[in-house]
Amino acid sequence: MSRPGPAALQIRRAVQHWAARYGAPSTVAVAVSGGPDSLALLAGAVAAGLEPVALVVDHGLQPDSAATAARAAGQARSAGARRADVLTVIVDAAGGPEAAARTARYRALDAHRDGLPVLLGHTLDDQAETVLLGLGRGSGARSLAGMAAWAEPYGRPLLGVRRAVTRQACAELGLDPWDDPHNTDARYTRVRLRHEVLPLLEEVLGGGVAQALARTAASLRDDNDALDALTPAPSGDELPVADIEHLPPALRRRALRAWLAGRGARALTAAHLAAVDALVSDWHGQGPAAVPGGSAGRRLQVHRTGGILSAW
Repeated sequence: MSRPGPAALQIRRAVQHWAARYGAPSTVAVAVSGGPDSLALLAGAVAAGLEPVALVVDHGLQPDSAATAARAAGQARSAGARRADVLTVIVDAAGGPEAAARTARYRALDAHRDGLPVLLGHTLDDQAETVLLGLGRGSGARSLAGMAAWAEPYGRPLLGVRRAVTRQACAELGLDPWDDPHNTDARYTRVRLRHEVLPLLEEVLGGGVAQALARTAASLRDDNDALDALTPAPSGDELPVADIEHLPPALRRRALRAWLAGRGARALTAAHLAAVDALVSDWHGQGPAAVPGGSAGRRLQVHRTGGILSAW
């Protein structure tokens, strides 16, 4: 590889800072798609003194996906990975192609990481898009807090780095990244945010929008962590309403979210949580509230009977 320039050095410093803050082991896994973000992250991990293992997921969604995955694995080895494993998955979950691919990808990464933390190449731009998506969907503070730099077993060292920097780092290091055609397909909401909405906001508001959205995420994450620490953690199959009805709404809904997660609820939205919260805060004999369950197509029904909540 070529001598590192300023972009590659920025990537290396970001990885070093992340590794020092979260106590990363010397060997880590890196999810590598072959795109500029993941390749730059892998090279940065090597430059930071880590020994990365590359995990390349072949989603099988394009005719040449196997060749693309093999090329990404070769690039990863050239960038200094200890080894590069191609993980072939079947994308068949419900929820649309993006969600289904993400579910299959994370399942494969978790199954093959061998106990290692997995580094992901999400950048500041990805964080800004995530916050904007959450804002548009009214998903609440937890969604607006965006992606965490560390949420075991996944680490995101590049959340403070712009996407343009990762591409420039690849150029400086002589890496030839792959451009996923899905990243320019306007059928996907995130693509339109990236290429239409965010540039318009930058123009109208005079720049700095992506950075501002990322700062919003960081601030809300700190707030969420503080509130989570103050929230009781109910457990058990039944939840007495009297245990939580006196709590401020922000804490009561967090307690409900934690209890529902323990009952198998998944992918809760603000609307789901509000419906369950109404069984506590606005009880007038209404029927059960439905929330997504632990498997595709399954729903949990949350009932209130005799001052007790139950979910089945």
